[in-house]
Amino acid sequence: LVGVRIFGIDPGSRRTGYGCVERAGGRHVLVICGSLSGPPRATFPDRLNAIHDGLKTLIMRHRPDCVAVEDIFHARNVRSALKLGEARGVALLAAAEAGVPVVSYAPAAVKRAVVGYGRAEKHQVQQMVKLLLGLDDIPRPDDAADALAVAICHLHSARLRLLEGGRE
Repeated sequence: LVGVRIFGIDPGSRRTGYGCVERAGGRHVLVICGSLSGPPRATFPDRLNAIHDGLKTLIMRHRPDCVAVEDIFHARNVRSALKLGEARGVALLAAAEAGVPVVSYAPAAVKRAVVGYGRAEKHQVQQMVKLLLGLDDIPRPDDAADALAVAICHLHSARLRLLEGGRE
């Protein structure tokens, strides 16, 4: 289906990656990617606010059909897990405020959809993102490449085919 646009988010408490991909015919096309963070010495709430505002603006500007967010898989400790969950929460809020449906994928599901193996290494995922999008270089920063992988995962998902009425 031409024109299906997915906005992927890789939540992080210091930096959140984003990437928007459109399926044009049988190809995936990069729309935009990057990362968001607050000012260098910003408080954690101010960083969350900057991430939220940036995501909401980007989602509204690029008008995706769906937002795909990576689930939290692991963190170094409980405090890190909580901060990561809060960053994920502001990403979900930004999508909801923009009126866009949201889906979530576990990291292993993203790796499986992009590389074909749920325990793929980070560089393998990044290389496949580069190849699938026909790019000259791996998207930077890493968070942007990860967010693009989440968007590509949704483009390859059965959920999307169901939304499209089983068409390819």
